[in-house]
Amino acid sequence: MASRLLKQVVGIDVAQKELVVSIGKMDEQAVITVYANKIFPNNEKGFANLEVWINKQSIPQYPLRYVMEATGVYHERLAYYLAGKGYAVSIVMPNKISNFFKTLEIKTITDKSMSFAIAMFGLEKKLDNWVQPKRVFRTLRQITREREQLIAERTMIKNQLHAEQSEAFPGEDTIRRMMDRIKMIGEQLKEILTEIRTAVAQDKHLKQTLATITTIPGVGLLTATVIIAETNGFELIRSKKQLTSYAGLDVREKESGSSVKGKPKISKRGNKHLRKAMHLPALAAIRHSERYKAIFVRIVSRNSVKMKATVAVQRKLLEMVYTIYKTNKPFEKDYLQQNAHISENS
Repeated sequence: MASRLLKQVVGIDVAQKELVVSIGKMDEQAVITVYANKIFPNNEKGFANLEVWINKQSIPQYPLRYVMEATGVYHERLAYYLAGKGYAVSIVMPNKISNFFKTLEIKTITDKSMSFAIAMFGLEKKLDNWVQPKRVFRTLRQITREREQLIAERTMIKNQLHAEQSEAFPGEDTIRRMMDRIKMIGEQLKEILTEIRTAVAQDKHLKQTLATITTIPGVGLLTATVIIAETNGFELIRSKKQLTSYAGLDVREKESGSSVKGKPKISKRGNKHLRKAMHLPALAAIRHSERYKAIFVRIVSRNSVKMKATVAVQRKLLEMVYTIYKTNKPFEKDYLQQNAHISENS
């Protein structure tokens, strides 16, 4: 007689264009088996085919859960599709899967081995159901990312304009068109700022939250909005360490045995929008806050690398945003000393 199943898990490694899927099960003897693997397109047709395949591979009367990493935005359409169909869905922070992967006897990292690891993780761990982010977070993320793209475009055009104006025989019409485009982008940026302020004003809790966060030196409304939007209100974040990893501001070292083979560097494997949003606030905090200036000077005096010190301030600012979000208390100069009892896992 076959053993009763405790759970069935579909582990999905999500990429921009495809879904690499593994399905596994755990029986009442706690025996885990990952027994099937397949690739599907990351689109509506692929989702439907995935659902059909899983229904054939799984046993309907036993619990089934879909598990995937939070991979930028590429996992979201699938998550909404599955949740809309009534399936149990869990979204896991990438660093959790990476750390779990290291415990497995797998030497090569491939899409298939990652989907296997995600399935194993789901089978071994007790996971919460994914909660769809608030509409205001989705709206703010869309428009703050649009703003980021427009700023990059304006910078590129300004550089081209400078190069054209430096020519021996600059093209007057070319310069006029470039200046028109810069002006148009400036107007669009003003529209976006108005949309952001309107969206925030319509949500009283969010408005109060952002007002509290912006008491941190160097952190303005736009930065606070990006942080909240990109983390969906810290939905999946359970610690400061997870947050810095999600932003790609965690430090990684290349090691071989007991020797270090390279200088420590930030991973840059996380959310690039979140990481980018912390750059200018860190510079402002270094200039205007004695606390963050001291952190910067201490690190520079130790290794003479200003970029490393700036990244450290970015990390500290982001951690402070998380702490203030959790405590709902405004920033004070001696905030860290007053809140020393707040642990890394708060």
